[in-house]
Amino acid sequence: TPDIQEEECRLSVEKEAEILPEDLSAEEIISRLQKISDEGAAEDPRILECVAYLSSTHVSKLYLSARKTMRQSYLFTEGMIMAVARENEDVRSDYSVYSNLGGLELLDEMNHGVHTVIQNTLQLLGAPRVEPGEYDIITTPGISGLIAHEAFGHGVEMDMFVKNRALGAHYINKRVGSGMVTMHEGALAAQDTASFAFDDEGTPAGNVTEIDRGILKSGVSDLLSALRLGTVPTGNGRRESCERKAYARMTNTLFTGGTDTLEDMIASIRHGYLLEGMESGMEDPKNWGIQCILVKGREIRDGKLTGKVVSPVIMTGYVPDLLGSISMATPEVYTDGCGFCGKGHKEWVKVSEGGPYLKARGRLG
Repeated sequence: TPDIQEEECRLSVEKEAEILPEDLSAEEIISRLQKISDEGAAEDPRILECVAYLSSTHVSKLYLSARKTMRQSYLFTEGMIMAVARENEDVRSDYSVYSNLGGLELLDEMNHGVHTVIQNTLQLLGAPRVEPGEYDIITTPGISGLIAHEAFGHGVEMDMFVKNRALGAHYINKRVGSGMVTMHEGALAAQDTASFAFDDEGTPAGNVTEIDRGILKSGVSDLLSALRLGTVPTGNGRRESCERKAYARMTNTLFTGGTDTLEDMIASIRHGYLLEGMESGMEDPKNWGIQCILVKGREIRDGKLTGKVVSPVIMTGYVPDLLGSISMATPEVYTDGCGFCGKGHKEWVKVSEGGPYLKARGRLG
């Protein structure tokens, strides 16, 4: 491995927040969360519980070396509203998450979300499983982000290239998706909980175009993997804590938008599903398999939502087939920054993912 050649850098970044955690007392924060919880629990007798959660984290980091003096200070906040409903012996739950690169102003956004969470939870009562098969699908921005994270997440972390554990290493400058697919990754790719000014190895944050109109262009790297591969580090060297090793890790991973409307997407489907709510996801970087477990699907027939809901939904497939089937995308791009990602089963760091509404073809079960 070549020696590290650092360039001179003096950097100091401090992000602002509208409402700092210390601006509100613990009693006031709890009171506002309790109000959200009580409002949800009182909306329908079938609601067993409504939980409102808020967490705010202040990050302050200093990187010093012979040629670099770098400081950053920022705040991120995340929240969740979750409801549990019961009808006879059927017990279901649903949730909404909220995040920002900022402070407790997130509480104002959460105030408006409780009714939607309750209604979505009640709709799950009695919902059947989907009949297994291949369908036209529309993914909400949260599900689009899950696909982005799992499809080309760990598979383009370039320490996996060094270890020959990722198929993506052999597909640089080759087609892996339709011309509708452009994907970005980096701490500067969005403003959410995984955004920062420099990574844990002192590399300035970046915004990498991983896929450009269907062509795989680049992965993301820590300093060591970049030195081994003879590439430029992308600012993705991240560690769980000061006691841990830095690895090539994801930050903000998202699809870019298109020009279509959600109404046109729905109208174009004879029979399919609008997929909502992330439970979990897995990928196989060596073989490009993907599995996403989703809360629900809303049935579409003859270009209209029927009102029928299926739950839960498992989506599986081969990554190039799934990305290759993407044919429509809305202009607006949203991110969700309430998740964590592990390197294998450990080494957890904050990530965010997102995108627009996407129309594709998926295998559901």
